[in-house]
Amino acid sequence: MKAAFQGVHGANSEVAATMMFGKNVSTVPCARFEDVFNAVARGKADCGIIPIENSLAGSIHQNYDLLLAHRLHIIREAHLRIVHALMATPGTTMGMIHRVRSHPQALAQCSNFFLRHSRIEPEAFFDTAGAAESLGKERLPHVGALAAPQAAELYGLRILLNHVENTSDNYTRFLALARKPWKVRTGVPTKCSLAFRPVRNIPGILFRILGVFSLRDIDLLKIESRPDPRSPFEYQFYVDLAGSPAEQRVANALAHLQEVVSEYRLLGAYPMGTGEVYGSIRGGHGKRTRRGT
Repeated sequence: MKAAFQGVHGANSEVAATMMFGKNVSTVPCARFEDVFNAVARGKADCGIIPIENSLAGSIHQNYDLLLAHRLHIIREAHLRIVHALMATPGTTMGMIHRVRSHPQALAQCSNFFLRHSRIEPEAFFDTAGAAESLGKERLPHVGALAAPQAAELYGLRILLNHVENTSDNYTRFLALARKPWKVRTGVPTKCSLAFRPVRNIPGILFRILGVFSLRDIDLLKIESRPDPRSPFEYQFYVDLAGSPAEQRVANALAHLQEVVSEYRLLGAYPMGTGEVYGSIRGGHGKRTRRGT
């Protein structure tokens, strides 16, 4: 199994790949989320791993838009606890650090650290693991990086502080995408993700759409609206629901939904994920290959 992900080795997406597909998964880093989708679509990877939402920061809208722009299927999900560690080159102490680099979202999730250490300036970087990789190459004695703990070992850094994040209730939900859908299995708790565009200019259309699920006691886990790029101030909707298309009530709801929307697409039916303790990619947990697109 070859899994593409955005970022460099040591990224949380790489950890999510090992959670979903085991220690023998071969991981392929990509520069952009778009490259992850293309790697799968063109057969350069068996699946792609993307973050779709964070429990604190909310949805990753770019990836919602990419889901509709490509014809891939969601086949799995994982909920990964996000841990940020402060790391630096060996020999560097806390008192020596004047700048800490990381992804802007990670910097925001560690804002209390910067309030307590006002002399340390946050520095935005394209990626958390990328910040650790750059520091490992540059060996700057007055700079630190915020990244997942396994990045320190990968890039020859020393962890000065662990669990720098403001709260321990920080999880990111990752999706695995493939060219073919997951084969639905009976007895496996299943989630469906779908997208639709309501019929225009019908009063109460959203109420009617939600009624499709409410009348059949189907639990909607998430609903998200995104601007439709084809029509100003029109919207597309994404829904996650508990259930499988193999269940009659879900199949009936999806058939009913298609009668009251102008566009419809089932993005995937897949095993429902659960919260997980933070993992490690070291010690044989994942094979790494060079960056590919």
